Amino acid sequence: MQHNVLILDFGSQYTQLIARRVRELNIFCEIFPYNHFPSDLSPYKAVILGGSPFSVRAEDAPHPDLSQIRGKLPMLAVCYGAQYLAHFSGGEVAASNTREYGRANLSYIKENEVFFNGVSENSQVWMSHSDSIKALPTNAVKLASTHDVEYAAYKIEGETTYAIQYHPEVFHSTDGSKMLENFLVNIAEVPQNFTPNAFVEEMVAELKEKLGNDKVVLGLSGGVDSTVAAVLLHQAIGKNLYCIFVNNGLLRKNEFQNVLDQYKGMGLNVKGVDAGDRFLGELAGISDPETKRKTIGRVFIEVFDDESHLIEDVKWLAQGTIYPDVIESVSVKGPSATIKSHHNVGGLPDYMKLKIVEPLRMLFKDEVRRVGATLGIDPELLGRHPFPGPGLSIRILGDITPEKVQILQDVDAVFIEGLKSWGLYDKVWQAGAILLPVNSVGVMGDERTYEKVVALRAVESTDGMTADWVHLPYEFLMKVSNDIINKVKGVNRVVYDISSKPPATIEWE
Repeated sequence: MQHNVLILDFGSQYTQLIARRVRELNIFCEIFPYNHFPSDLSPYKAVILGGSPFSVRAEDAPHPDLSQIRGKLPMLAVCYGAQYLAHFSGGEVAASNTREYGRANLSYIKENEVFFNGVSENSQVWMSHSDSIKALPTNAVKLASTHDVEYAAYKIEGETTYAIQYHPEVFHSTDGSKMLENFLVNIAEVPQNFTPNAFVEEMVAELKEKLGNDKVVLGLSGGVDSTVAAVLLHQAIGKNLYCIFVNNGLLRKNEFQNVLDQYKGMGLNVKGVDAGDRFLGELAGISDPETKRKTIGRVFIEVFDDESHLIEDVKWLAQGTIYPDVIESVSVKGPSATIKSHHNVGGLPDYMKLKIVEPLRMLFKDEVRRVGATLGIDPELLGRHPFPGPGLSIRILGDITPEKVQILQDVDAVFIEGLKSWGLYDKVWQAGAILLPVNSVGVMGDERTYEKVVALRAVESTDGMTADWVHLPYEFLMKVSNDIINKVKGVNRVVYDISSKPPATIEWE
């Protein structure tokens, strides 16, 4: 994999968005913590310093070692990065009289500056800082201003170093992508060679070299990630790939058999293992979300260990881990707090003598889908909504029982089938139902009921890093609510979740 661009993470909520915008330019990039990045920078063509919730004036502010970067590689410093360069290189950073947050417009752009090629006058940018640069660092030249921020952008003469106090990666910066393109392509001359076809060719070659004639076992889920990983591996090692689909008892209604049927005709060697009772038995009485995730992860590995012993000389465990899984499971110092653990991220226990291979580890979800299309995978399968690895366990708040699983499976089936029949499924990125740990009073016929409450959730997103709730038609919500209450015994109230990510997460646990 060609590294090309290194992004240093200082804990900003927007760091992942920088990566997304860079990838959209067909340029491969990686995110590393500011205090733990590769010592060998020779593969990289440019570096981007991200923003941060910290002030450069604070004692505990992130303090990166840029000695191997500055003046040696083209560098773009964004927000905190721009203030950091000023503060520690002869300039001045002070608290703003008012927090500079939200939309602003460029009121001055230096003429004939490549960084602003194709950027319109009065271009809107997005500010998000409480400090402001009052004096530029040594050898710096002002490139742009807004009405309130004199030094909105600058460059340092004698270096290929650029700095901006706004966020080009967010949607509200109308020419932000153009500025990134100007820096990366026209100034840093980074090649735009990160395409689905190139990824497939490179990854298949890498897998052939890494795996050789070894046998690999892969856990299929029926979802996009594991399917694309399986087809990639199949192209590389053929019959040496052994796919196992585990029923953890927490799948959608009838999903175990449906998924097995789905893989027929794809040329994959798939074995179904029904371990639902084993998982539910281990989960009995557990209410804590993290404990549920870790229990499922442990049992999942135990099942795989049992199954891998039935395959002679298996050496590798393949997983469909993708980049958001990795990012959300790693704390940066941490300015970026770990939100939740992911069942398929991290090492294996010592007793399981398998090495891990993760062919999609560096891809976002939409990139995985494009790679899948390049591999010729059925569009219907590629359009399938994401489904959490721990399954319905994290959509059942509180402890898990077979009865609760049955209720949620039935509710979920009504909701998902309703989305499909109304032509809404493909307009939603992810949808599901949540069983709440409360009962509510209701009336059915002439009788009082005291039954379960379920919440419906539907979001639109690109890669799951951020998400907005979907404005489903009222008529649809009314119909699906009536269907759930009438068809699913034990439920008498339906609510709709209208929270976005952030501040909420997509899943409730």
